[in-house]
Amino acid sequence: MDTLTRMRAFIDVVEAEGFSAAARKIGRSKALLSKYVRELEDELGALLLNRTTRQFSLTEAGHTYYRRASEIVREIDGLADSVRESSGDVRGRIKVSAARTFADAPIGQSLIDFALAHPDIVLDIHLDDRFVDLVEEGFDLAIRITRLESSSLIARRLAPFSIKVCAAPTLLKKHGTPERPQDLTGKPCIIDTNGRWLSNWAFRDGKDATMTVAVSGPIEVNSPLAARAAAVSGLGFCILPDFIAEAELQSGRLVTVLDGHLPNGGGIFAVYPHRRYLPAKVRVLVDFMADWFKRRG
Repeated sequence: MDTLTRMRAFIDVVEAEGFSAAARKIGRSKALLSKYVRELEDELGALLLNRTTRQFSLTEAGHTYYRRASEIVREIDGLADSVRESSGDVRGRIKVSAARTFADAPIGQSLIDFALAHPDIVLDIHLDDRFVDLVEEGFDLAIRITRLESSSLIARRLAPFSIKVCAAPTLLKKHGTPERPQDLTGKPCIIDTNGRWLSNWAFRDGKDATMTVAVSGPIEVNSPLAARAAAVSGLGFCILPDFIAEAELQSGRLVTVLDGHLPNGGGIFAVYPHRRYLPAKVRVLVDFMADWFKRRG
């Protein structure tokens, strides 16, 4: 039995957070995975996992080995993918992180369309509104909706992104249309607690400066879809991503206000770790999504 097979077994167990879950995920027996990990520990002369009937955790050596082993396996897979790509044979599994907002919106269809177009590639999609650590948690790719700041990661912009302050026409009739960001103070606002600014909404104050306005209202919810529904019902003003608000704006159920005061420069990015070899399967996914957003307009 070779070290690489044992290494892969260890990584599978760590990422599935247990032997049973890993066995179900990859279609091997729990006993076999346990054997591989035990042999790896014997080979290294170090305990990698703390095992009890109820708990599972990495030792300090296990943390170090997992991080480096994941990088090595990805390098090997990336090199193999490059060879396969030259022969037109791209296959394998891609571990993707994306926000629930992305998957729930119409643009989430991009991942489904990719899966339809590439049946030999398995998308292992993890939906989480936090920014995962791609290297530490073993992700191949993340889809992030943000103003990208400098980092050690590589990013490709897939599409522009902006936010809108939205309200139902009935709300504007009742409370009036705000002319300045400060006019929102004292008016009912819906707060998406997944959003970046929570109850302190950021606006442009002049060409480059920014300002915040403290807002409050009848609903605080950690979902832009629920916030949109509340806004459509006339409960308050709401900040929404453009791709979440799009259909309601087109139908007239929501309208935008304060358009000239909102920050800009955001985007939807495909983000991946800095590697010597970018796996061909990941490159194929990124290229597909870039083309998908381009065709969407």
